[in-house]
Amino acid sequence: MKPTLLAYSIRSASVAAAALIFLPILSSGALANRKACQALEQRYAQIERGASPIEINNMLFAAADKGCQALALLVLERGASLQARDRFGAEPLTHAAAAGHAELVTLFLDHGARIDARNIDGSSALYKAAEGGRPKIVELLVERGADVNLPGRSDITPLAAAAFMGSEPIAAFLIDHGGDLNAIDKTEKAPIVYAAGRGFLPVTRLLLDKGVDVNARYGNDLTVLMWAAGYSSEAGVNDAIQVVNLLLDRGAQIDDQDNRGRTALMTAAEQDHEAMVDLLLARGADRSLRDKQGKKAGDLTSLTALREKLAATH
Repeated sequence: MKPTLLAYSIRSASVAAAALIFLPILSSGALANRKACQALEQRYAQIERGASPIEINNMLFAAADKGCQALALLVLERGASLQARDRFGAEPLTHAAAAGHAELVTLFLDHGARIDARNIDGSSALYKAAEGGRPKIVELLVERGADVNLPGRSDITPLAAAAFMGSEPIAAFLIDHGGDLNAIDKTEKAPIVYAAGRGFLPVTRLLLDKGVDVNARYGNDLTVLMWAAGYSSEAGVNDAIQVVNLLLDRGAQIDDQDNRGRTALMTAAEQDHEAMVDLLLARGADRSLRDKQGKKAGDLTSLTALREKLAATH
């Protein structure tokens, strides 16, 4: 007996209902990417017959950005090149890595993508994955042979990029696979400077645990304590205080001076970091020290109350 139209309608309704049940499982991002892939596939279908090599390569870059594996495979079969470069010099593998698409990273590597290819500023796929906080991609690339110490822009290593982002899992993985703890970039900073200056306690602790010298000197003779005391605007006050306490507990010399004669206390005062000044004073910082211009910490702050506090004698 042939199924009736009503039976087909009931079956279709059931399938649609099942789809609606499972639809919420997909994240909004996944749904958006799926729709984007469908749109790209439709666009490619319209131009496929007369597509130029540039158009095919551009479609590969778009597929890499959106995670469109089927489309990527199709255009590779149609001649798209994994050595094509965008206007910044990045190859498709770097796009896929930066976007966090592990399946495409694997696909591209299996098809001969150059794992350590660098864009104009020097960044590789691994660097972009570390910078973007993509631990699975970092692990995949390293396991496939990526150079863990190949620097990106300004000679910043993947480990330093992970430290800048506060990604302890990525930093730990890179260190365990040979990441240079003390690599100095063109700005004369090392990974711990980024971690401490941005208030990332777990990464700072990790780097110290792995052997970084707490009293090492960086550009302009700054120590990591000075960087932490003058923490960046992205760092929370409490996070910065925890980092400074950790550094002091690990033996940081509180009154060391940089090439201008500035101490951590002076740095905190100049940045108007009142809570940090309080902490450093409580931990024994010398408020009477002067820099090479003869200025004390109290001379460097713009806050009247902080200036008066630093001028007080105890």
